[in-house]
Amino acid sequence: MIDLLLNFHSASLAEQIADKPKRSALNQLTRTLLRKYNCGVRPVQNWTSPTLIHIDLIMQSVLDVDGKTQQVTTSIWYRQIWTDEFLVWDPEEFDGITEISLPSDAIWVPDLIISEFVDVGESPDNPYVYVNSSGMVKNNKPIQVVSACDLELYAFPFDKQSCTLTFRSWLHSVSEVNLTLWRSAEDIANDQKSFMDDGEWELMSVPSCYWQLRLDGRDYAHIQFNVLIRRRPLLYVVSLLIPSIFLMVVDVISFYLPPNCGTRITFKTSIHLGYTDACHHHQNTTHRYHTPAPLLIFVSNVLSYCLTHQACPSYPFDLAPEEVLSLSELQESAPRLESILQEVVALRLYLQEGESDDSAQADWVALCCKVDLLLFRVYLLILVVYTSTLLLLWAIWSSA
Repeated sequence: MIDLLLNFHSASLAEQIADKPKRSALNQLTRTLLRKYNCGVRPVQNWTSPTLIHIDLIMQSVLDVDGKTQQVTTSIWYRQIWTDEFLVWDPEEFDGITEISLPSDAIWVPDLIISEFVDVGESPDNPYVYVNSSGMVKNNKPIQVVSACDLELYAFPFDKQSCTLTFRSWLHSVSEVNLTLWRSAEDIANDQKSFMDDGEWELMSVPSCYWQLRLDGRDYAHIQFNVLIRRRPLLYVVSLLIPSIFLMVVDVISFYLPPNCGTRITFKTSIHLGYTDACHHHQNTTHRYHTPAPLLIFVSNVLSYCLTHQACPSYPFDLAPEEVLSLSELQESAPRLESILQEVVALRLYLQEGESDDSAQADWVALCCKVDLLLFRVYLLILVVYTSTLLLLWAIWSSA
């Protein structure tokens, strides 16, 4: 029994001794690499040799497209790969360790930025990088990018957007830091495996290009990714376009009501208020140059006011001078005739005033009928053009 316990204790000590070199080798390797390391110096033995930074980008999702502020929020998986000539070791001297993780703030990292970056997103922090024995450093991190983009929403909701993400060094020129793609441009452009394809936007491709900008006699490397996305219009067709087309058809039918009919004014005002309410619920999806619908209600109110109120000047009734003189003469001779004549004149004035009111209202009604007929034809033309444009945009979107 005692021998069994001694053997078990010896085996435990052997396992602990076997594990100790591995832990101490990792600790010793980390201390050796970072003992005299200066994270503020570019990691090259020959200062004239540029550091080549490999860049890789994987689109994960399109989080938000804001047409009012012309900003796009995307989630990407971003990789930086470069060679650090000061982080090289022989794996045989450190128990076969070929790769370790180091704090990113303890070593030199390239100062790459995104030119279109406008706001700080909610990106998770990844404080470590991977380093292998040959000095290759891999900095993998997810980034939530809020970037500026020239959004064209005239074809909404059948629109396609092209937004750029340009990576460049903040300080170093090509002679110090140069950029290149880790994968081929074709692989990056057609890589849609990690994209969340269940949202509002669909990823078409991510083409890329390399170019240099010359500034103050120095060349600066740039790698630009063009993110091509396309909107899925089904939600807006069901919730916005179909109700709008229905309201327009009902509005066309309402033109067959008489212009001076009070029911028509109330009916068309209700239609316009309904359309205004629909636009209000979708104001965040339409672009900032959208024409407000209350303008239509204002025009309708002006026309209804013209129909129900006399706005034309009335025709005055003037007595001739001889008639005034005859009245004054009759006052002296025949008071009774004067009273009768005044009543006749008052009746005549009343009748002429009524005829003037009827004539003015008839003039307004005739004018409104002509304007109504003109607007009806213009409205039909706009409706046909609008429907044809929607069908054309949908056909182009479906064939793309």
